[in-house]
Amino acid sequence: MKRLLDRRALTAAVVAGAASQGAAIGLIATATWLVVRAADRPPLSALAVAIAAVRAFALLRGVLRYAERLAGHDAALRSLADLRVRVYAALAGGPALRDRHTGELLTDAVSEVDAVTDLVVRSLLPAGSALLVSVGAVVGLGLASPGTAGLVAAGLLVGGLLVPAAASWQARRSMVRTQSARAELSVATIDLLQGAADLAVAGATPAARRTAEQAGDRLAARQRSTPAYGATALTLLVSGMSALAVLATTHSAVLTLTTLALFEVCAPLPAAARHWTQARAALRRVGDLLDTEPVARPAFPARGTLEVTGLRVEYDGWPALRAVDLRLEPGRRIAVVGASGSGKSTLLAALVGFVPRAAGSVRIGGVPVADCDLPATVGGVLADAHVFHASIGDNVRLADPSASDEEVNAALRRARLGDWVASLPSGLATVVGEDAALLSGGQRQRLLLARALLADPPILLLDEPSEGLDSATADAVLADLLAATAERTTVLVTHRLAGLDAVDEVVLVDGGVIVQRGPHRQLLDNPGPYRDLWLAQHRNLNAPAAVNPPDQAVSAKS
Repeated sequence: MKRLLDRRALTAAVVAGAASQGAAIGLIATATWLVVRAADRPPLSALAVAIAAVRAFALLRGVLRYAERLAGHDAALRSLADLRVRVYAALAGGPALRDRHTGELLTDAVSEVDAVTDLVVRSLLPAGSALLVSVGAVVGLGLASPGTAGLVAAGLLVGGLLVPAAASWQARRSMVRTQSARAELSVATIDLLQGAADLAVAGATPAARRTAEQAGDRLAARQRSTPAYGATALTLLVSGMSALAVLATTHSAVLTLTTLALFEVCAPLPAAARHWTQARAALRRVGDLLDTEPVARPAFPARGTLEVTGLRVEYDGWPALRAVDLRLEPGRRIAVVGASGSGKSTLLAALVGFVPRAAGSVRIGGVPVADCDLPATVGGVLADAHVFHASIGDNVRLADPSASDEEVNAALRRARLGDWVASLPSGLATVVGEDAALLSGGQRQRLLLARALLADPPILLLDEPSEGLDSATADAVLADLLAATAERTTVLVTHRLAGLDAVDEVVLVDGGVIVQRGPHRQLLDNPGPYRDLWLAQHRNLNAPAAVNPPDQAVSAKS
């Protein structure tokens, strides 16, 4: 806990919260005394101090309340910023990514980090403030009326300890019932979203949707079965009984109303106890994740051969890839083509370990990819590549934080984005918006391509790098890209067949199986599915060229 939260900011928030609640109690006590004393019609001078105190407490209550919220949220946001960076670093640099479902990783990186930082505002802040106010109030009442202090202390023990303990026990029972249902819903949702294309091709989307809906229904039913209003009712009951006891023993309106005001500090404690109980597991998991030492993995041989043998990938028992074999010598380039949902992107994801392999192996230089530093060797533009709400320069520099502006601009020029960036008033400092919302689809792809080119990995993976571009620009980008990747092992996934005579081999995938492979010109010279696909695509883009023999058409495009 000490290293997960900012203790200095938390202490300031607790003190400000206790002072705010103390001002509220002082306001009630002073105002009540003023009303009771005014009933005796004393000289105004006898009430002057009380009147000033009421005004002071009223002003202080608002100011201190604002300070409490400011300090509390400052503590939470500071902790969140630091913790999220550390968790992301642990996920990227340690073994946490291995053998973990994407839904679990998403929970670690988002939900559980948020749960830890919620402790500041929802648990630690109200609990710490309540403790300080309760101790101060009991000590103050003890000096004025020991009997009243004993009654109030007993009530605070019940309302501030026993009732929250009961709420915590209830939350623990609820968590046991809902934890598995929540994990099941997270996994089902991620499978449905990330596997949408493959599920659609297999006709399994309705079944996957039903699975997610059933998981959501089970979670909702279990959450409804554990109401949380019982602890609130108990807190109010204890507060009322304590006030009645004080009234019966002291016959003092001031002490009675002060007791009621004092028990306001107990009102948020049942909810704080529930949040604490629910966040304990998150605290433990985040702490364990941060304690995990990064695994030192050697880098792949710089000029190692990429070998894929008998690769098989399954989604819920359905084969997305079946018995795929590839061999790429250093410097060779292949293009993987096929219809949407044929398994092209799944192949790239399997190469980098983003999806588990049901069978087969992936080796680089004879070394399994699981045993080496993959990010240092393999990189590129994948289907789920993200553009952050930051500047163009910062988004490109994700590949190499130490890159200079000239190196970034060179990568942008190779992606044919340099002239456009140079024409912008802010240049590289131009902010692109959330997930490149301020860019066109083509500009977004070019930005990702520039990032991949700046990384300059020995093995480059490109998943539809020309997606979203018009035909002429897409052909130009692919031509520049293939020129820039000369003598580098490259796997290019694309639905466009123009310009593929520049690669060493074209692999046609259909239904997760390689159905045809070979050089572009050789595939066009022989009847088969690749030639049919090329003719159909060429006919759509350029009808007159489609009537030419394949070799003449290729020469024209070349």
